[in-house]
Amino acid sequence: MSVVDLLNKINALILNPIIKLAFAIALLVFIWGIVQFIRSETADTKRADGLKKITYGLLGMFVMISAFGIIRLIMGIFGITPGYPFD
Repeated sequence: MSVVDLLNKINALILNPIIKLAFAIALLVFIWGIVQFIRSETADTKRADGLKKITYGLLGMFVMISAFGIIRLIMGIFGITPGYPFD
């Protein structure tokens, strides 16, 4: 097993699932914030809490997309083409 194969397996089996899970959690927080923001028509504290969740969800999604891009950039710099672990 070469180093490239090992890095591809680490990327495909560990890093990508973690990034996808964190992105899904951030998306759920974002959606829950939107629901909370819309449902609380008059309660200012709940609207502020919903807006905070929307902001954190967007920030989390941005960070996860950036992490995915940085991993792809680093792999591209070293000439490693991302592949599937069981090719």
